[in-house]
Order: sequence, then structure tokens, then C-alpha cells
Amino acid sequence: MSKLLEGRVALVTGGTVGIGQGIADVLADHGATVVVTGVTEAECATTREAGYDAVVLDVRDRAACDAVVKSVIDTHGSLSVLAANAGVYPQTPLRELSDDEIDFIFDVNVKGTIHMVQAAADALRDSERGRIVVTSSITGNYTGYPGWAHYGATKAAQLGFIRSAAMELAKQGTTINAVLPGNIVTPGLQALGEAYLAEMAKAVPLGKLGEPRDIGEAVAFLASDGARYITGQSIVVDGGQILPEGPDALEAM
Repeated sequence: MSKLLEGRVALVTGGTVGIGQGIADVLADHGATVVVTGVTEAECATTREAGYDAVVLDVRDRAACDAVVKSVIDTHGSLSVLAANAGVYPQTPLRELSDDEIDFIFDVNVKGTIHMVQAAADALRDSERGRIVVTSSITGNYTGYPGWAHYGATKAAQLGFIRSAAMELAKQGTTINAVLPGNIVTPGLQALGEAYLAEMAKAVPLGKLGEPRDIGEAVAFLASDGARYITGQSIVVDGGQILPEGPDALEAM
């Protein structure tokens, strides 16, 4: 595999499981030194066994975000890539949404993303090749799903954030972009059963669901020198899921 990121230090939030783990694996394969964060010590301990530097982080805590970035600098000397991936996706019908649930998902998905970008900005500037990649979603930006109105709102908010942040960060030479995953096979999705996964795959023109590494490869590109002139943009990684105009479109192929 080409070493797109050799000599760089990357921080992946929410990098102990699922898509975040896939991002961490791909960045490491491309030569980066990778630090990941997780929600629990148990998750982090398992990730350390796989060879990564892993620390517990609640991205809602601004001071904790600052401390994690400082720790990365103290340990590895620099930070040039931030993959702001930490997020939650609870499902609740619109009529049942409480203020606590709305506050929680916005605090993690939106405020947490902003906290991490703020915390890492100076270190990314100092690296002289700073790259930020935010994990958003097709949900809320291109599609919707019952029970995810609050989730979709946070994912759309992330794209609104990166567009303005890109203009401010450009002054220091740092880019910020987003990847928008479609249906990716993660432990949470696998728990729904093989029959459910097979039915979901039928809606994807490429005929299969994505893997965490598919998102990781998109992140690796946006973190590389090849993407140095791309900022404030988003890449959909969904196997064509958002393309069909209706349920009969794929049958016409």
C-alpha cells in the first residue's frame, strides 16, 4: 500500500469501533502514527492491544479535548491530521423527542466536532500541512429516515460548520472536509441480522454495503497531499445509494 501519510501524526476521535476503527486502520496502513479516542477505558484497552495509542475522551468536554491534543503533541511531537469521527445515532420518533435527547445528540455530534477542531487548530497550523476530515452522513444531507430527525439535523449542521470553518482555517493553511457514509457494515448494523443486511444491500447500485475501510480510504485521500487544494467540501461514500429516483430504478438496470 502506498504511504500517503508517512511521517504524519493523526488523531481519530471515536476510533475504537466501527467506522472510526476503519479510519484508524487505513491511516496507519498509509504510514501515519495514529492516536484514537474512545468512550470507555475498556474500548481503549482493547485498542491498545491492537497497537494503537488510545485515550478516553468525551468530546462534549472542551477542556478534555484540549488535553488530548496536548497529550498527542507531548508524546508524538506534532499533529497534522484530525479525523473528527466521534458521534452518536440514537433513534427516537419525532413526537417522542425530549429536550434532553436533542441536547445530547447536538452536544456530541455538533459541539463535539467544533470542540475538536478548536482544540487541534494551532497544532495543525504548526504542522504546515494540517488536514481535518469530519465524518458526517448521507442522512440529513441527502436522505432521511424515521426516528433520525435529530440525528439528520446534526449531520447537516456539520456540513454547515465546515464551509465557514474552511474559510477561517484557510488563512493558516489547514483544510477541512467531510465524508458522508451510506450504509456501512458495523457491529451495530450487524446486530440487525444477515437478512436485514441483505435487504439493505438491494437498495445499493453496487449491490453491497460498505465497509469501514471504504470510509477510511476517503479520509486518507483528504488527509494527503493529493487533496491539498480541496477544502470545505464533502465526499459521499455510499456505493451509489442516493442515486436511484425510486424503488423500481434498480430493477430497470
